[in-house]
Amino acid sequence: MRVLIIGGGGREHALAWSLRREDPDGQLYCAPGNPGTAILATNLDIAATELDRITDAGDAYGIDLVIVGPEVPLAMGLADRLREEGRLVVGPGAAGAQIEASKAFAKDLMVRAGVPTASSRTFTDPKKAVFHISGHSEPVVVKASGLAAGKGVYVCTTRAEAAAAVTEMLGQRKFGEAGREVIIEEFMEGEEVSILALTDGTDVELLPAAQDHKRLGEGDTGPNTGGMGAYSPVSIATPALLERTRREILLPTLRQLALEGIPYRGVLYAGLMVAPDGRPRVVEFNCRLGDPETQVVLPLVRGGLLRCFEAIARGEQPTPLDVAPGAAVTTVLAAKGYPDSPEKGAAIHIPDGLPEGVTVFHAGTRRDADGVLRVAGGRVLNVTGMAPTFAEAQALSRKTADAIRYEGKVFRQDIGWREAARRDRGEG
Repeated sequence: MRVLIIGGGGREHALAWSLRREDPDGQLYCAPGNPGTAILATNLDIAATELDRITDAGDAYGIDLVIVGPEVPLAMGLADRLREEGRLVVGPGAAGAQIEASKAFAKDLMVRAGVPTASSRTFTDPKKAVFHISGHSEPVVVKASGLAAGKGVYVCTTRAEAAAAVTEMLGQRKFGEAGREVIIEEFMEGEEVSILALTDGTDVELLPAAQDHKRLGEGDTGPNTGGMGAYSPVSIATPALLERTRREILLPTLRQLALEGIPYRGVLYAGLMVAPDGRPRVVEFNCRLGDPETQVVLPLVRGGLLRCFEAIARGEQPTPLDVAPGAAVTTVLAAKGYPDSPEKGAAIHIPDGLPEGVTVFHAGTRRDADGVLRVAGGRVLNVTGMAPTFAEAQALSRKTADAIRYEGKVFRQDIGWREAARRDRGEG
């Protein structure tokens, strides 16, 4: 098949790596791609948001299947445009992409579908929002309703902090249009788990469960980021929990979308909070593969990914995936100043002869005119270690992350710390 991957980050490099592993002779393109995808595919100098040029590229290169990585082009209607031209696409149309592009839409949808989530209220008026907060229990969660690159969520210890967050979003427009509407919701106790489902709009095929680390600092401290690392599988994501998620969250959501005339083909990502009693509730939905979850999950899928993508793009029942035993851990290497003001331009040195089981996925990198690899974004590289055991995978990822060099490198050495603690207690 001729496959076009839309996007240029670590998720798209992982997609290209996985598809190339399954189909060594396939025709693979990335728009725009990055220095990592350039080794595996033909990069096209087209931004993920240039819908007209992407549509033209589909014709020019005879593309059979388009896999859309980022959420923004989906919210802009890229999948709709491509389907109108008869192209097979993995990704929902603009109406379905609202499940991520508008947290207010997602919350209302969950209420109508009976899907468990935190109680919440939506506001556009800062005075009304602050008044609501004055009577809210603590902690308080404040979220920008729109797309804020994973940074528009504040978990506020006090009502005063929550009021300040509302003022930043609605008053000072810190997140621009993404923050013109805010969600104020109850704080949910528990542990987060990411469930990624491939769907034709009716049924689902689950990828291995993962846990993302959103906070910048070790021990989950500091500001929220787009994600500092992830691991898979997650021991609390038992077969019983996954089945409950399928039955009580994923399928009811898809049924409600269908009832409202919104067909959904692609990836439905459910970010869950698993309460101490094992009850899952939805923190958020995404309309695409997670980042960095994709970089840790796809190396565990040793076959069937391309076949499943093609099936759901055709509106057919998703086909089974062949998931390898073992574990994977991904450590994100970020730029100095990330997430607010990442510094770009530093030269990157990746050691030759990476250890067996390690793959380095490029995210925010570029090559200069002299061929030197340089920092070009906030999250720079994703170091994935895969091994028979979690401890081995964690050590591989951490050791390789430490060996890569560039000025101002920031990374967490404790990715998977909750899982490590469980296993130390004999619970994993």
